[in-house]
Amino acid sequence: MITIRKANTRGTTRIGWLDSKHSFSFGRFYDPDFSGFSNLLVINDDTVAPAMGFHTHGHDNMEILSYVLSGELAHNDSAGHQRTITRGMAQHMSAGSGVQHSEFNASRTDPVHFYQIWILPSKRDVPPAYNELPFDPSKRTGKLQLIASATGTDSTGEMAIAWNADATLFASILPKGASVKAVINDTRPAWVQVLRGAVHVNGTAADAGDGLAIVGEPELTITQTGDGEAEVLVFELAKQAPKTR
Repeated sequence: MITIRKANTRGTTRIGWLDSKHSFSFGRFYDPDFSGFSNLLVINDDTVAPAMGFHTHGHDNMEILSYVLSGELAHNDSAGHQRTITRGMAQHMSAGSGVQHSEFNASRTDPVHFYQIWILPSKRDVPPAYNELPFDPSKRTGKLQLIASATGTDSTGEMAIAWNADATLFASILPKGASVKAVINDTRPAWVQVLRGAVHVNGTAADAGDGLAIVGEPELTITQTGDGEAEVLVFELAKQAPKTR
């Protein structure tokens, strides 16, 4: 079964320097039909104005991943990590027992566009951790590339982000007419987020910003449609979300 979350039904936060769209309940936005999905709690589609951003604030017991589509995103946290990531990179913070951090647009001239993802952790109150990796786009063009998993490696030994979550995240860039197949282990729940372009997921049409909640599908066929290339994130999620909040 596939349930589509259309882009134009997402929640929004607009405060001058920030244009944020929320696939799930977040902040003052509440949607009882989309208040997380399995252990996937937040998908925010954020565009931040030049030299602006989120001032220092705290998190705990959450796995947070940022995936940059364009621009430069600067991170600074209370554990001493200061990094800037760009297109082709993903950044992960395990908030664990508690951490303070800020996120800013590192450019004074151009906006930064990124997706921020929150996943419920498998274990609570672990020491906070931070990591980032560059991801070669050729390895996700016309194929699935592992971005994050509990082990942090794919079947070939290629490195990915290791997070404290019972979830696996893949990314794919689909040129015109291309398709990829994702096998969903143990027929777990899955979520597909369309970042750019248009696709069909097992025959269901979806456009940029749309998300698809998927239950009981052992395999997904994701096919590019429309004029330009498409880009998607594919989540394989926990059968039962941890009760940690």
